[in-house]
Amino acid sequence: MPEILTIATRKSALALWQAEHVADLLRQHHPGLQVELLPLVTEGDRILDRPLASIGGKGLFLKELERALLAGQADLAVHSMKDVPVEMTGGLRVDIVLQRANPFDALLSREGQRLHELPAGARIGSSSLRRQCQLLAARPDLRVLDLRGNVNTRIRKLQEGEYEAIILACAGLERLGMEALITEVLGPPDWLPAPTQGTIGIQYGSEDTRTRTLLLPLNDVETSLRTQAERRVAQLLQGSCQVPLAVYAELYGELLQLQALVGEADGSKILRSQQQGPVTELKRLAEALASDLLQQGADQIIARA
Repeated sequence: MPEILTIATRKSALALWQAEHVADLLRQHHPGLQVELLPLVTEGDRILDRPLASIGGKGLFLKELERALLAGQADLAVHSMKDVPVEMTGGLRVDIVLQRANPFDALLSREGQRLHELPAGARIGSSSLRRQCQLLAARPDLRVLDLRGNVNTRIRKLQEGEYEAIILACAGLERLGMEALITEVLGPPDWLPAPTQGTIGIQYGSEDTRTRTLLLPLNDVETSLRTQAERRVAQLLQGSCQVPLAVYAELYGELLQLQALVGEADGSKILRSQQQGPVTELKRLAEALASDLLQQGADQIIARA
């Protein structure tokens, strides 16, 4: 009998693409391995009439998949790492990550206007407080409205005129072959992404050495280091959907550069910090960055959030 691995995944087009991508990589590395998908609907997929920050955050996209893992219905789950809370569910781990795709945000506008060209009062769709914070800091005259649903649903709402522009992740659009819709890429130094944005992570049982052995060839070392750095900063700053937090790590050979910001949701205040040093000092750099932001007053912003 062929060896079988079952992947738990959400049912959205992007989630299925990511799960199929992992399945294909596993088959390439392990000829004869049979890989099956277990598509599930999560609570985050069901509740679409309220902002994520008000219903418990991005962890709502994981719970059903994690239950399937813990119940033995699936061997692994494929996630967008930015949706994975920094505090891991007991009995599970996420330490296998694929090579990072484009980590930045994309502005899509109906009239092809860039951010600085949008008219005053333009309606911008985004469900992220991080994006809202940076949007309003740059353009306090804009109206930021909640935007929920999968990628196709969000784009349809833009095209039907509910918004003048929306912000999505570049990686998701590129994976679905929709990069031509991008009007402007929003990136450093002025605009920072969510921690681990653009990275696919694989979750499995902490004691499941069989699955871990099969997954190890898929792990990208550089992405793993960047993931560790960004998640450590987010953990130290109590990063969640309720806190407008951005963290971005880059590797230049053995040099690690870390940037982060914490801001008020209305964009009235943004605190920034940057650290760089040997990648061997990853934890120290992450802690120094978080400490600097806290000393600037990030703790007060986090407390209010």
